[in-house]
Amino acid sequence: MSSSADKQARLRRVPSIDELLRCAPVSTLVDVYGRELVTTTARECVSELRQSIAAGGEPGASGTDAALIEQIAERLAACMAPTLKPVFNLTGTVLHTNLGRAPMPAEAIAAMTAVASGASNLEFDLARGRRGDRDALVEDWICRLTGAEAATVVNNNAAAVLLVLNTLAQRREVLVSRGELVEIGGSFRIPDVMSRAGARLVEVGTTNRTHAADFAAAIGERTGLVMKVHTSNYVIEGFTASVPEPELAALAHAADQPFVVDLGSGTLVDLSRWGLPREQTVAETLALGADLVTFSGDKLLGGPQCGIVAGKRELVKRVKRNPMKRALRVDKVTLAALGAVLRLYADPDRVAERVPALRLLTRPQDEIAAQAARMLPLLAAALGADAEVAIEDCRSQIGSGALPVDVLPSAALTVRLPGARGRALERLAARLRDLPVPVVGRIHDDRLWLDLRCLDEEGAFSEQLALLRGA
Repeated sequence: MSSSADKQARLRRVPSIDELLRCAPVSTLVDVYGRELVTTTARECVSELRQSIAAGGEPGASGTDAALIEQIAERLAACMAPTLKPVFNLTGTVLHTNLGRAPMPAEAIAAMTAVASGASNLEFDLARGRRGDRDALVEDWICRLTGAEAATVVNNNAAAVLLVLNTLAQRREVLVSRGELVEIGGSFRIPDVMSRAGARLVEVGTTNRTHAADFAAAIGERTGLVMKVHTSNYVIEGFTASVPEPELAALAHAADQPFVVDLGSGTLVDLSRWGLPREQTVAETLALGADLVTFSGDKLLGGPQCGIVAGKRELVKRVKRNPMKRALRVDKVTLAALGAVLRLYADPDRVAERVPALRLLTRPQDEIAAQAARMLPLLAAALGADAEVAIEDCRSQIGSGALPVDVLPSAALTVRLPGARGRALERLAARLRDLPVPVVGRIHDDRLWLDLRCLDEEGAFSEQLALLRGA
């Protein structure tokens, strides 16, 4: 048979879409995924097969009806699989922005589930039987825990900063120390946010040294507010000077201007009680004279992604009246989760046990090392004789701009592939990421490092290691 005739014969053997939809296995797929999606996917697979045959390619197993149906089923499953999925964060960065930052406590997850499935009193005052304010669902707890007079919540801290600047300093000047003009992940820059907010940045002092006199000289009739920004991802060391909050507050208030502090991460409790590096709390910042403080809900606080503005009642009222507030507000699920997390802080003696972010940050190194000893033989058996698996002391990062230069003693499983060439470690890392619950580590010093500080679900991690054998 000629090559052309052979192609034509193979093309005639490709089933039509109607034939496929009538066969029992595809009918089952229709029951699961719906007729429209199955039909579209079948057309795609059949078209690809026909193109391959016409181009002279070998159809291989896909040339059989059974293999074609299997390809359709696999493509449907891949199409309908969630793209946002849980992963094992073994990177060594606890509050990893790319991996979702803070894991939330069971109480928050239960609260989210309870309100997500039906109606709720999101903006309805049950006591008075009329429209309510969604911020009221969490405002009392924020004030109780921080000493603020009032508070409001938006979708992240960048939004909180944007909203405050636009409300209080639109078409006016904002004074910030030159050493605090931060850029964080995703090219978020304080000067850019100020520009978008309609405020004009006035840089005060120098990169490493700024004095109260510099702020006093810069304050004028065009000043809208004085701002201090937490340097969330770097530290300037050496010959340095900065102006303490009480002095900045006094300078701002003498000029009848508000003093705003962007804490970035923001913590509600003194972390040093658990041996962590000390970070100034929101309550302390307000007590030192800040009129408004902005901070995140999904970093050291350990809750959902949101930004919180807390401080003087009159200023918070102005922020809430800004039309942008509606565009930046959070939904019922976020408020439910935030409220549940805030209530856990009512018991500060146990909050580190009950808030997962704090629990992971405070895990002792000997506990992590013992876990590594349990995991080592399992990982070594899964990877085979070609891999050298060892336990190494390491240092975890807190992450997400919180305490940027401080590290936590931890333990990691490291994998070396002696004699392997090229991108062998990258291929191994890709195999781990391809597991049912992807495992994300980091490659450093010719080894794959799996820092176990954040390994909460040891059993689930161990069970899927067997899938690496022969992969």
